[in-house]
Amino acid sequence: MSTYDDQSAVTVLGLGPMGRALAGAFLDAGVRTTVWNRTPGREADLVARGATAAGSAAEAVAASPLTVVCVVNYDASDAVLRRDDVTDALKGRTLVNLTADTPNRARSTAAWADEHAIAYLDGAIMTPTPSIGTPDAVFILSGPKDLYERHHPLLAALGGTHTHLGEDIGRAAAYDIALLDIFWTAMAGYAHALAVARAEGVTARELAPFAQGIGAILPPLFAEFAGDVDDGTYSGELNPITSAVSTMSHIVHASESHGIDASLMRVVEGQARRVVAEGHGSDGFVRVTDLLARQAH
Repeated sequence: MSTYDDQSAVTVLGLGPMGRALAGAFLDAGVRTTVWNRTPGREADLVARGATAAGSAAEAVAASPLTVVCVVNYDASDAVLRRDDVTDALKGRTLVNLTADTPNRARSTAAWADEHAIAYLDGAIMTPTPSIGTPDAVFILSGPKDLYERHHPLLAALGGTHTHLGEDIGRAAAYDIALLDIFWTAMAGYAHALAVARAEGVTARELAPFAQGIGAILPPLFAEFAGDVDDGTYSGELNPITSAVSTMSHIVHASESHGIDASLMRVVEGQARRVVAEGHGSDGFVRVTDLLARQAH
């Protein structure tokens, strides 16, 4: 039985894997759901589960007080939302953009929304598609707190945890970019490690259990290093950056001896050597954060 009243309705624009998962979670929670996608044909299974397929984006938006858009990037969402008919249909309604892009794109979209009397929240989804509708899903949102609180009961149908990060509309995107930076640089490191291991006759399956052990070391280090960065301590008592530089050079030499591109590690090693040259050889590796932040100015 639905936990929502007859006035509870949502529109989902974008029916890629994540968009379909979002729409499915709303349907499972008993929310009246209207769906639309630029490429027809992706809505059939959702319609079979009770969704209404709109004939146009404007029609879809007009069907609900709340619209959730989730497409590949803001170029794609702009192409849908900034059509005159869609913009007119959105006036006086709420738009929640769960499309991934940069903080500045989020801010420019918020300015456009404000100009057209559209209530706007920006957000990001920090877990994969199968998590949607389960306790494992993680959503982060930013924008007006009262607007977030008004729509949180309906958005909670998507499962998991929902965190309002503040009034700055670009804050969710900032978190998203930083967290994706961790993920993709880690994945790049893992792919590189597997290539080096293969060159030395170690299979990926043989290395994987030990790689998982390395991964398990990281969470407490993340917390410790966060304190170092915020407090400016950069402790290297357990592993000074001079020791890290030596390890990095070993990786570069071993990789290049097999003809494997080590440019990524050479960049990291170069940053660490600059920290040492500036007189911080006894500090920990996270002192590189200070170097990068100064370069930004």
